[in-house]
Amino acid sequence: MPTVKFTYALRRFFKTLKDTSAKSETLQEVLEELEKEYPGIRSYIVDDQGILRKHVNIFIDGKLINDRTTLSDPFNKDSEIYIMQALSGG
Repeated sequence: MPTVKFTYALRRFFKTLKDTSAKSETLQEVLEELEKEYPGIRSYIVDDQGILRKHVNIFIDGKLINDRTTLSDPFNKDSEIYIMQALSGG
């Protein structure tokens, strides 16, 4: 099962957030799976149309995903999916 990891920025909003093994086969399904365990997290990652938010990046096995619109980038059962929320401010 792929492992989903999160940046500290997301952990401060979801106190129980931890590295999670995903059973899903697509990124969209992974987000749905995460939403069940951490209600509200999906809205931090994607907008109302399911498009990756500008301040969020997802890496699969160390490589930035290409498809920010439909999240169709493939991964395998041993992949590491890292969800990173960028920090902003001045």
